[in-house]
Amino acid sequence: MAGHSQFKNIMHRKGAQDARRGRLFARLIREITVAARQGLPDPAANPRLRAATVAARQANMPRDTVERAIKKAVGGAGGDDYAEVRYEGYGPAGVAVIVEALTDNRNRTASDIRSAFAKHGGALGETNSVGFLFNRLGVVRYPASAASADDMLEAAIEAGAENVESDAEAHEVACAPDDFFAVRDALEARFGAPETAKLEWRPSTTVTLDEARAASLLKLLDALEDSDDVQNVYANFDIPDAVMAHLSA
Repeated sequence: MAGHSQFKNIMHRKGAQDARRGRLFARLIREITVAARQGLPDPAANPRLRAATVAARQANMPRDTVERAIKKAVGGAGGDDYAEVRYEGYGPAGVAVIVEALTDNRNRTASDIRSAFAKHGGALGETNSVGFLFNRLGVVRYPASAASADDMLEAAIEAGAENVESDAEAHEVACAPDDFFAVRDALEARFGAPETAKLEWRPSTTVTLDEARAASLLKLLDALEDSDDVQNVYANFDIPDAVMAHLSA
């Protein structure tokens, strides 16, 4: 599956993710807020809110923090009104980049994103300028210990998934966006809560980078992820293991 090695690269690069715990919690709270306002405040009856609360639990966010965020979102007592915005552009070496943000100030966020692209050898484009290079997928990930490859494949097919990738570390189940919640719930009923479950932009083709270009691109991605408004960043790159090991040394 295109981009599978990219996920491993990103996870390896984020070995110091704990240092960004506060920013991670802020992003999760924004997602909980938007999900609660768009639907019912009960995660069992609101698939997006359930996905957000599961992500919060996996990030070890305290339960009372989650509950306060939901109550604040539906209580109507002020609070920020976030809009969902997507930005697209090209980074170094022509790598396509999609940025998803939740913002209460579109002008500020657009300026920050444009500045990050310009400062690190990229260029912000128009909406849909790179989207054609990606597929929108629901992706559910389990550790390899959750099930055998055959059992995961069987369960995924029964649930309506499109593809399963299994290796010594993990199972990755992909499905159409419209089937995401049904597939996630079916797998959770059989194997328990997944490590992650979310809608993603998965590149249909990737650009393999040498060390110099990889270093430049990673600086851009880090700058984008450092924005308080940015929720997710996707890019169609692949960094060979040897190059990533050298950059991480």
